[in-house]
Amino acid sequence: MRARGTTATAALLAALMTASLAAGCTTSDDSRDDGRGRPQPQAPSESKSRAKYKSILAVKIDNVRAARPHTGLNEADIVYVEQVEGGLSRLMAMYAQKLPKVVGPVRSARESDLELLRQFDRPVLAFSGAQRKLLPLIDKTSVLAEPPEKATKAYFRYKARPSPHNLYLRPRRLMSPAPGTDVLTTGFRFGAAPAGGKAVHSRTVRFEAARYTFTWSSSRNCWLVAMDGKAARTTDGRRVKAGTVIVQYVKVRESRFHDFLGNNTPYSETVGAGKATVLRDGLAYDGVKWKRPKASGGTTFTTRNGKPMKFQHGQVWVVFATAH
Repeated sequence: MRARGTTATAALLAALMTASLAAGCTTSDDSRDDGRGRPQPQAPSESKSRAKYKSILAVKIDNVRAARPHTGLNEADIVYVEQVEGGLSRLMAMYAQKLPKVVGPVRSARESDLELLRQFDRPVLAFSGAQRKLLPLIDKTSVLAEPPEKATKAYFRYKARPSPHNLYLRPRRLMSPAPGTDVLTTGFRFGAAPAGGKAVHSRTVRFEAARYTFTWSSSRNCWLVAMDGKAARTTDGRRVKAGTVIVQYVKVRESRFHDFLGNNTPYSETVGAGKATVLRDGLAYDGVKWKRPKASGGTTFTTRNGKPMKFQHGQVWVVFATAH
């Protein structure tokens, strides 16, 4: 069984023509490291007709065991981790600086996505389906919805993987070139590490039926991600990694929606205020305060002494954990 899975992963790697290996995270504090403000050239093979959006791209990504390894995850600027039905989790990857050739597997949207996405200007949302009563709500927002039935040429099924964990997106068939850093309206600040952090080797966040562990790698200068006790890798063999990890404690309540088994869909409230833990540079900053007064604005983070919490350059993971 293991050999079959390995063969399928290798075949997926070849089929998706994924990028070559990268050495590690970008970590130092000058702007060249994460590309913020650096213009992104248009790929010569891309049609100019696809440049219809100048918006951030949000992709809902499946995250049950059968959906792993993921494709295109390391190219995201931000990865949000959301609680869903049955104590499981789902990812929403945000792309501004780079558009990978392929992202996936793609799955369905949730009600709390709409509140989270309001901080961006007309974000493009790639997803596969949603609860029937949620679809009209998506249409009423500023989100530019691009599901498979609307953008048929941007999606494909990889037959060597089981359905429904085999739907993939070709982002450059939705938009090209990458929109650039101007669309990153999250309120995140980047720079040198503030005082007050405590050295940690790893930190684990547990949901009812999912577990994330972030382990500091001094050789790669980044946090290596493990999911459900197993090192997370993408289909090109690279470790999934982050420059900064935010464990943001939010109110998680029942929504108006349920899955087909009758499980209620959790709603993570990202507007308001609360506590967070920030991991960067092998340090943990506990007691950080987060604040997002309104849905149309980003989130600010401040240290215990009231100073702005600055993040390490590179990809940011935001894990929405339940506040107690």
